[in-house]
Amino acid sequence: MAQITLKSLAHSYAPNPSGPDDYAIREMEHVWHQGGAYALLGPSGCGKSTLLNIISGLLTPSNGQVLFDDQVMNELPPEERNIAQVFQFPVVYDTMTVYDNLAFPLRNVGTPEAKVRERVAEVADILDLTSLLRRRARNLTADEKQKVSMGRGLVRDDVSAILFDEPLTVIDPQLKWKLRRKLKEIHERFNITMIYVTHDQLEASTFADKIAVMYEGQVVQFGTPRELFETPAHTFVGYFIGSPGMNLMEVARTDSGARAGTVDLTLSPALQGAIQQARSRNIKLGIRPEFVEVRETPATDAYPIEIDSVQDLGTYRIVSFAFAGKTFRARLGEDQPLPPRQAFVRFPEAWLHLYIDEFRVEVGQ
Repeated sequence: MAQITLKSLAHSYAPNPSGPDDYAIREMEHVWHQGGAYALLGPSGCGKSTLLNIISGLLTPSNGQVLFDDQVMNELPPEERNIAQVFQFPVVYDTMTVYDNLAFPLRNVGTPEAKVRERVAEVADILDLTSLLRRRARNLTADEKQKVSMGRGLVRDDVSAILFDEPLTVIDPQLKWKLRRKLKEIHERFNITMIYVTHDQLEASTFADKIAVMYEGQVVQFGTPRELFETPAHTFVGYFIGSPGMNLMEVARTDSGARAGTVDLTLSPALQGAIQQARSRNIKLGIRPEFVEVRETPATDAYPIEIDSVQDLGTYRIVSFAFAGKTFRARLGEDQPLPPRQAFVRFPEAWLHLYIDEFRVEVGQ
């Protein structure tokens, strides 16, 4: 097991990169602590698989270093990094039995056969593969093959880390939740450093203690699921995390305070002061739908709106309305009364975030 450190790391597929846009991974510093359960979360094309392949040794970074503990790994091939990697699609030997597939990584490093039997039995039990151990892999379903592939990654208990590259893509949706919980149990049991790449926020939140959110080749926030939800450090995190994502309004400074579209905003002196002091014109305010208040009666800090639509999702409802030229959404619990079409909206300042050049700015009281 190891602590994995990325030091001034950057990578470009272009032979002569001339600017940030030429980099799949923009220069970063990052640490994955020994024994942690981490997720690397982001949309397709954000660089997360590239980063994972650099850690595993399948790619050599253009700049910077990958360190396992204090050892620089850049020049070491994957087989010498003592890591296990589970890919998006199953990697199994079709002519071997399930037992021999699981035993292969152990036998490959000279593990005594008694230890092989013990570990194979343990991992097969965890992944519900015991009844399939004597079956040849070619006769398995896609779900079963991926469980075998995951088992091959988990069977060695001496690896520095296990890297998962969207391993549940081919798994039946009904089994995904169960397997995510299995991986969590395995991590808690063996305390192995695990990095799980996914574009699915539910998968990331279910598996990881901490999540690194990637956007355009950068880790824009690293935190717990709660931190990502309550205090998004970047507008992309606000948009990408949550269902629906954060409401964002573009804000312009005025002589009297701030305005969003044609709406003069009622804000605290502290928030108004932070907006006035911003050196950039790229200023936004954001609030999650869960914290938007929709009410029947006016208030000094409430704005008149007209509700466009209501989506009933059983345990909650999503109310959509126009505000400052944008579509906003509020999430109402099933016990909350549905407001009339002509209503008022409040944005409680405790949950209102200020973003300058897309990054969150702390506002004093």
